[in-house]
Amino acid sequence: FCVSIKMIFQIFVLVGVFQAATSCSNIIVSPEASADSSSMVAYNADSATLFGSLYHYDAAKHPEGSMRDVYNWDTGVFLGKIKEASETYNVVGNMNEFGVVIGETTYGGVAELQEQSKAIIDYGSLIWITLQRSKNAREAINTIGSLLAEYGYASEGESFSIADPNEAWVMEIIGKGEYELGAVWVAKKIPAGYVTAHANQARITTFPLDDPENCIYAPDTISFAQKNGFYSGPDAEFSFSDTYNPLSFSGARFCEARVWSFFGNIMGEEWADQYLDYAMGYNLTNRMPLWVQPAAKLSLGQVFEHMRNHYEETELDMTGKQFPDVGASFGAMAQRSHPLTWTATSESDPAVSADYLHE
Repeated sequence: FCVSIKMIFQIFVLVGVFQAATSCSNIIVSPEASADSSSMVAYNADSATLFGSLYHYDAAKHPEGSMRDVYNWDTGVFLGKIKEASETYNVVGNMNEFGVVIGETTYGGVAELQEQSKAIIDYGSLIWITLQRSKNAREAINTIGSLLAEYGYASEGESFSIADPNEAWVMEIIGKGEYELGAVWVAKKIPAGYVTAHANQARITTFPLDDPENCIYAPDTISFAQKNGFYSGPDAEFSFSDTYNPLSFSGARFCEARVWSFFGNIMGEEWADQYLDYAMGYNLTNRMPLWVQPAAKLSLGQVFEHMRNHYEETELDMTGKQFPDVGASFGAMAQRSHPLTWTATSESDPAVSADYLHE
């Protein structure tokens, strides 16, 4: 395996979960932003019901005409058969023998685009099939695009972290629902010296339409939205996130806040204060940039620490030590049980209740 890219796979509770699909966090570090010049992808799935597993696919050559069975990664349901590649590569976990890594967080997106009955490939299968067929990040993006166009997309909207020893990308995908087979997507290359993160909320807004070196997208990403009434403006102003995963209070407070906490830790208090109202869900127009450039390069150990972040010593601190917080209980716990929201009813008047954020 290539040693110039690191894959950090953790399963632990970061901020609690309101459902298993919306409880992942990814950090992506470009080679020029890391202390040892390696690409880094940190990926966790914070589901209280998900146990870690390490998948292995041997490298192999396949006879012409071979077919591959595809099963839904989450449910195990058989989805169908696809054409097998003539050669597939060795894959362990979320990395292949060429140092290509893919991680993900689920954002859901527009409800009517989340199901596609004739699709054969779900997001989990898409990751491992792509890793078996790609020698670099750019090839992985194009492989994903080709697979989605031919076999459809049997999952909700996803953000993918895709990296190789030389480049790091963030890619966002959503299916076309029952309108037609396939998916729309956009991928942006993280600039040299920058880092990014995503956590169950689509983050790519506008993107360059003629810069294939740094941005790749499905040809009908914009026209599909225009044709089906999801967007009516000019192409140059099209925002993937605003169209396919419109930001809400929960998207900011429960999801983007995790990105804010990471960015704030590496950019400083002044930067964090600038976007605090956004992270708290109070000002959804004050969106954070897609990526930031840290003043100092990040080490592997520092990325581990950032993945263990619980909003300590910020306005969203969950331990109860800095601010009174009934959710922290007597043990000053930073972790939270299901769900993220809960309702308290008055003992004296059951008709009186209030909703709380179980952060």
